[in-house]
This record gives sequence, C-alpha cells and structure tokens, in this order.
Amino acid sequence: MLIFTIWPLFALICLGFVMARAGFPSSGFWPAAERLNYFVLFPALLFSSLANAPVHDPEVLRLGGAAVAILLIASLALMLARRLRPTPAARFGPAVQGMIRFNTYLAFAVIGSIAGSGGMALAAVYVAVAVPVVNILAIVALTEKSAGRHALVLLKTILRNPLILACLAGLAVALGGIGLPFGTGAFLSLLAQGSLPLGLLCVGAALQPAQMRRDVAALGTIAGLRLLGMPVLATAVALALGLDGAAALVLVVFSAVPTAPTSYVLTRQLGGDGPFMAGIITSQTLASVLTLPMVFELLG
Repeated sequence: MLIFTIWPLFALICLGFVMARAGFPSSGFWPAAERLNYFVLFPALLFSSLANAPVHDPEVLRLGGAAVAILLIASLALMLARRLRPTPAARFGPAVQGMIRFNTYLAFAVIGSIAGSGGMALAAVYVAVAVPVVNILAIVALTEKSAGRHALVLLKTILRNPLILACLAGLAVALGGIGLPFGTGAFLSLLAQGSLPLGLLCVGAALQPAQMRRDVAALGTIAGLRLLGMPVLATAVALALGLDGAAALVLVVFSAVPTAPTSYVLTRQLGGDGPFMAGIITSQTLASVLTLPMVFELLG
C-alpha cells in the first residue's frame, strides 16, 4: 500500500517538530541545517539528477510545458477570484504562494520512493522549469503595483537562488553530454544522500501550529485548493498533453504536496502577512498526511 511508502517521510517531519520543540540539539542548529541543505546538499541532488536526465526526450519538453501551464492556470484563477473579492497584496501574496509553491523535499522523497532514479531525474526537470516561474509569480503577487520598483529584487532573487543555479549547471552538463569526470558524480551523490532526510526534519522544525488558530476559513480554503484542486488540475493537464507514467506522476506529486516552507522567508522579506503564511504552511503540511494517499487513491 502507498501509505507504507509515504508514512516514513511524514515520520521524519514529525521527528523534526518534536526535536525542535525539545530544543535538541540546540535552537541554533535548525537555521544552520536549513542553510546547509538549501545552499549545498539539495543543489547537489538537483545537479546530479539533471546531469543524467534525458533532456533530449520529447516527453521532457512536454513535462516542462505542463509545469508552466499548471502554474499559470492556477495563478490566473486566483487573480480572477481577487476581482470578485479584493485582497491586499500582503495577504494575496501568501495565498498565491500557498497555491503554486511546493515542498520540494517532500515531493522528491515521494517520487524517489515510488519511481526511483528515473522519476528523480524528471523531478529535477520539473524544478528547473517551475522554480523560476514560481518565484516571479510570488514576487509580483507580493509587491503588486510596486512590482516595477522591485524588478531588481526579482532579478536578484532568481539569480541568487542556489536551486536555479544548480539546475542551470545540471542542464548544461546534460545537454552537452560531457558527463561528470574524476569521481565528481560519486562526490555529488554522497552530498545528495543527506539532503532529503535533513530537509524533511527541517520542515517539521519550522511548523508553527499556533498560527492555525487565526483565519481558519481562509486556511482551510487554500489548503483544499492546493492539496485537492491542484492535483486534479495536474491530472487534466497531463491527459491533455499526453503525459503518462513517471512524467504524469511528477506533475501530480508536485501539485499535491504542501507549499514550500521558504514561502515564509520571502513573505517577510517583501512585507507580506508572515503569520498568515506560517498558518498556510503548517495547515497544508499537516493536512497532506491525509490528502496525499487520498489523491493517489482517487487519481490512480
């Protein structure tokens, strides 16, 4: 059963939460661990996965197009809803991030457990395409009419993102067919092995259950749209573009996992409603324990 594949991943998230609340190993450990993973370990996983990805396969191009289509359709739907119910950028930005951003660590862990290294390579392709798009949409939503004034912030955020840089480097290696010489591949694989367990522990450490007490209706609506509505949209796009197998799995998983914990950092940086974003992250992460198996059961 799928639940036996997924529950160890959520067990790591729960363990991270318990360890952080117990003050173990120390309060300063978790920010440092998150930085290590974000700047070193996870980029190594993305680079090594993309370096071996079948980037010349036409299905990979369709996967990239499907990723962009899903993100744009979801963002457009939120913009249309905003016309009916005006919302300030400080709250609209978190809502957009709650819909289109994804917990990359959890998505990779689920895909790796189900589809193995082939699925991981396709997941890296998805990240390479989706991360820049997601960052642009999130920053525009948070800055609203002052987006032009924040164009430099947008450019810096994208160009300084270690995930984007790792993806670009991995794609260059894959397209050039040059391979990874002198044991570089083994070195990166060793780094990558620690990324997902540490990432899931950090996800648990960052949860803030107290923030779920406010905006209960809004949190429930966004969680339902993200965890149930987005996988249905992903399935429809996959069928429309003729994607199946591992490629369709990647689309659905990235659409079914909760939003990214890093959304909180970007929200605070650009003056958004930080507590609202923290509530979105926490509520979705907790609800996904139930919705992920449900999505796979319903969508096959």
